[in-house]
Amino acid sequence: MIDLYTWSTPNGRKISIMLEETELPYEVYPIDIGMGDQHTETFLAMNPNGKIPVIVDRENGKIVFESAAILIYLANKTGGRFLPKVHSDQYWTTIQWLMFQVAHVGPMLGQVHHFTKFNPGVAPYAQNRYLQEALRLYQVFDTHLKTSEYLAGPYSIADMATWPWIARFNWQTIDISEYPNVLRWYISIAERPAVHRAWQVPPSDQQIPMP
Repeated sequence: MIDLYTWSTPNGRKISIMLEETELPYEVYPIDIGMGDQHTETFLAMNPNGKIPVIVDRENGKIVFESAAILIYLANKTGGRFLPKVHSDQYWTTIQWLMFQVAHVGPMLGQVHHFTKFNPGVAPYAQNRYLQEALRLYQVFDTHLKTSEYLAGPYSIADMATWPWIARFNWQTIDISEYPNVLRWYISIAERPAVHRAWQVPPSDQQIPMP
């Protein structure tokens, strides 16, 4: 059994997707970040950085925070599900696209959300700067996905990490139809039953955006 401490955000949904895809049993503990649950003493004892998601593996008591680390941990726990054999070429392809999400996609699109979705017009320079970077990242994906069905070839934790951020293309004021390869990739993942289930972990009134 995995205890999942999470909320309805892209980083949180990465982990619920992985748990649903692997069919690992898990229990959800909602951490309402709008109410400050992530700053409680109990939560900070699990993640000193005060960010969701966090998992606790009841089998061994292991606590893991940081979404990419959790994805790798769960892949290893399930015998390499959605992550190829260590040190194979496919393994490193998967890891590099996972790190691309962590280093670029999450931070940059998160800033677009902050300035474009929640604070439009407050800082025009910052708003335009991060939006232009988001457009560049979409183009990187679109060019790559011309020759690859998923980010690392087969469907993997790299896709699970990235898809929830692209699922907020409407927050980013980006017309995803202008990136046909991203659109094809996005829809193919959005239609997966595990992704549908994972989207509502924890339950919310948000629906998967469809172009």
